[in-house]
Amino acid sequence: MTYDALVVGSGPNGLSAAITMAQAGLRVLVLEGAARPGGAVATEELTLPGFLHDTYSSVYPAAAASPVFSGLPLHRHGLRWIHPGACYAHPQPDGRSVALYRDLGRTVASLERSHNGDGRRWRAFAEPLVSNFDAFARMMLSGFPPLAGVTRMTARLGPRATLDFARLVLMPAEALAGELFEGDGARAWLYGSAMHADVSPAGAGSAIAAAYLNLLGHGAGWPSPQGGAGRLADALVGCLRELGGELRTAATVTAIASERRRAVGVELADGERLSAPTIVADVMPAALASLAGDAFGADYQRALRRYRLGPATLKVDWALDGAIPWAAAEAREAGTVHVGGTAQELGAAVTSRGLPEHPFMLLGQQSIADPTRAPAGRHTAWAYTHGPQLLDWGAERDRHVQRMEAQVERFAPGFRERILARHVLGPADLEHRNPNLIGGDVGGGSSALDQLIFRPVPAMLPYRTPVRGLYLGSAASFPGGGVHGVPGRAAARVALLQRRLLRVARAPAGRFSRSR
Repeated sequence: MTYDALVVGSGPNGLSAAITMAQAGLRVLVLEGAARPGGAVATEELTLPGFLHDTYSSVYPAAAASPVFSGLPLHRHGLRWIHPGACYAHPQPDGRSVALYRDLGRTVASLERSHNGDGRRWRAFAEPLVSNFDAFARMMLSGFPPLAGVTRMTARLGPRATLDFARLVLMPAEALAGELFEGDGARAWLYGSAMHADVSPAGAGSAIAAAYLNLLGHGAGWPSPQGGAGRLADALVGCLRELGGELRTAATVTAIASERRRAVGVELADGERLSAPTIVADVMPAALASLAGDAFGADYQRALRRYRLGPATLKVDWALDGAIPWAAAEAREAGTVHVGGTAQELGAAVTSRGLPEHPFMLLGQQSIADPTRAPAGRHTAWAYTHGPQLLDWGAERDRHVQRMEAQVERFAPGFRERILARHVLGPADLEHRNPNLIGGDVGGGSSALDQLIFRPVPAMLPYRTPVRGLYLGSAASFPGGGVHGVPGRAAARVALLQRRLLRVARAPAGRFSRSR
């Protein structure tokens, strides 16, 4: 069967690519190997009946700010964003905390309570960017190179202010914290956001990660879909089908076929062959290299296989007999809690060679703001922490789950007594459920400075491959991980542009000439 375009993988990037091409009038088919679409955007009853857990990702500040998703009628297909009282809170061992709120003034007040002057300095840093949030979002959530976003930011803020912000790309979060904050609570608050990625607060590039997530909170919030993350996947699929796009699940692509270095179609695990001149792959670089085989040539194959993974992930989901009893009041209303303690403790956790005794964790409690997630009076929660890819996770998994629960108990005495059931996903479990999460890497590859910009390889159009008609539009492409659909749309736009150029090149000589 022949299509105009095929998309391999139905994660948010694959669906965004398919929607973009369907909007242009192409006949598009998305092929998904799993039994359900959505990639790492899914909701399941992992623990007990009636408890809805987000299997992978859960909190979506980039999705709420995404220029890709904002142009789609997702609400018409059932998506409703739920915003918690606070985006996130960072509790301290003494029972105090610092929180990020959508409202800049409330955030400033939280920082001021922690240390006099820290809130005022955050306002001076953040307010110009929040006031021009549309330009900021267009700069941070656009395809490579992000020239249009930079131009818009420069027009709004001026060259000096834009360059001052751009230097954060090279800065460690420790340096930014040193410029903005004097109190340990505010420093720990900033470091927690930096540690969503795999770069330590002392590493180059961690400052931009921290600033980006906090500014997203002010401009768009840190919401989750009502009823679970899977509602976002459902809404994207609904948009695709409304445009006439097709989707097939349980359809594993085993090879991408090409002739004379031009893509011609794919082969499925059951032997079926599908034809299309345009293929967008929502897969990791090593998987793309395997699917394309020798068509890429040795140099590009090596470049793809050099792409570095991020850390492994251990995730725990809990069914709870009540809300987590945080000592810090702000943590009780936050959708996300950064559990790790002081700035010094965060530094010790991230520099540990193995698994630290007191791990840093991202913890989500979506049922605080969304009671549809659990039976009346009950709650759900999840937490994940990172560790080395090469660790023997089979031997360490259960022991580290105990460390994670002890760390939550430290900041929320009585937490363990509220656990009704738990579900654990180690790195191998995550990869087994979703082959894109290699070794439990949930970020689409390392965000170290070189890969933060040049993803997956150094190129002006990193979505294009040496095989004409074949494009990479996954989280391994710029601007990287997070649920926002930008790499998928960027790859699809490059594909559409090249299709148009090819039509012009093949047109009769006089067809496009001006009439006299």
